[in-house]
Amino acid sequence: MSTNQLDKKSEAWSALFSEPMSELVKRYTASVFFDKRLWLADITGSLAHAEMLAAQNIIGASDLADIQRGMAQIRSEIEAGSFEWKLDLEDVHLNIEARLTQLVGDAGKRLHTGRSRNDQVATDVRLWLRDEIDLISDLLKELQVALVDVAEKNVEVILPGFTHLQVAQPVSFAHHLLAYVEMFSRDAERMADVRRRTNRLPLGSAALAGTTYPLDRERVAKTLGMEGVCQNSLDGVSDRDFAIEFTAAASLCMVHISRFSEELILWMSQNFGFVKIADRFTTGSSIMPQKKNPDVPELARGKTGRVVGHLMGLITLMKGQPLAYNKDNQEDKEPLFDTVDTLKDTLRIFCEMVGGQLNPATGQKEGGITVNAAAMEAAANKGYATATDLADYLVKKGLPFRDAHETVAHAVKAATSHNCDLSELPLAVLQGFNASIEKDVYECLSLRGSLNARNTLGGTAPAQVKAQIARHHTRLA
Repeated sequence: MSTNQLDKKSEAWSALFSEPMSELVKRYTASVFFDKRLWLADITGSLAHAEMLAAQNIIGASDLADIQRGMAQIRSEIEAGSFEWKLDLEDVHLNIEARLTQLVGDAGKRLHTGRSRNDQVATDVRLWLRDEIDLISDLLKELQVALVDVAEKNVEVILPGFTHLQVAQPVSFAHHLLAYVEMFSRDAERMADVRRRTNRLPLGSAALAGTTYPLDRERVAKTLGMEGVCQNSLDGVSDRDFAIEFTAAASLCMVHISRFSEELILWMSQNFGFVKIADRFTTGSSIMPQKKNPDVPELARGKTGRVVGHLMGLITLMKGQPLAYNKDNQEDKEPLFDTVDTLKDTLRIFCEMVGGQLNPATGQKEGGITVNAAAMEAAANKGYATATDLADYLVKKGLPFRDAHETVAHAVKAATSHNCDLSELPLAVLQGFNASIEKDVYECLSLRGSLNARNTLGGTAPAQVKAQIARHHTRLA
């Protein structure tokens, strides 16, 4: 096929067919306008393939030089925005190949030796996703650092810890934030695991059965910085496990962001008033001038459903496919691309929303989250948050825990009827529930005493929280 023929027709197989593809089918099957973002991965993979072909004496040194020269020009054109993407050429691969052949002639036609678009696209997606995972991992680290910095400023701030959205026990606000640091650290671990399985080379699997050419696949893998090659050609061209696994990891990360968003939304409301976030992350109402709406957390909570939906879509896409490659797999890219974009955008905005912006004048970060410590502590005082501490106190006096639990329930009922906190009940009243109660009970009934008492590994005592902050600083350095 001549260069002009390849340029005019998307059907690289056209000699077999007696009529052209219909315009409707052409539009329906084309992917170039969304898969063109793979252009750099396509060029990078093609150059590594060409270098190997030359090293194996499958193409000549002059062909390699021409391919390298042509690809350099194509890269410049794409970066400059002057490259013409053609619907007739169907996808990113044929567009680049056609332009290469236009520029360097027969050398461009020889580039496809020993490969198929099936293993080419599988390689491109893996290369592209590997780099995106690296960006996401950096953002996850940045978000963890921002949370640790806010936590470090709020170790002594007391927050009511909730179960069932009922006041349960007092916790350090820093301890609460560090729970999200743990979640995001696991997200980063999952991304690293996904990256390892993504970073394997399908190229050389050809259409499905391998190739008759003496390819050196390990050489290509090394050139591309990949950790190995796909060991089965059928699996190499048809596997999209890595995309599903990435989207699952992204979904979990978005779920963690969504949970944090839900708390920010609650904490910002007038009924809580625990925190404020900078105005640039909120919007007003068209008719209610007093409103300041937490649009960013709300939208992140909503976008979580979008990413989880993409995961379901990819799993459903793959579930009925026989080996090897099927055109169905063209539908893997848009959900994968949108998952990457959504997760990156969300992480970026949360990094700034939590950490604030750098003020050039002071060199300090400003904005972000502003904490209302007084409102948090007042809320913790409302729900008998130290009731468990009284039970523990009685156990240490020799009472079985179940009996202590029942005793404290009566004490809470009495405090409720007197409209006061447990710590406000007179000693004589408390001793009426159990004679072993002494004056030292008031230390354990205080919020601060409750916090300090939980001085075990992973607990909310300020000493433990500070140790965790130090661990995270070392880990994230």
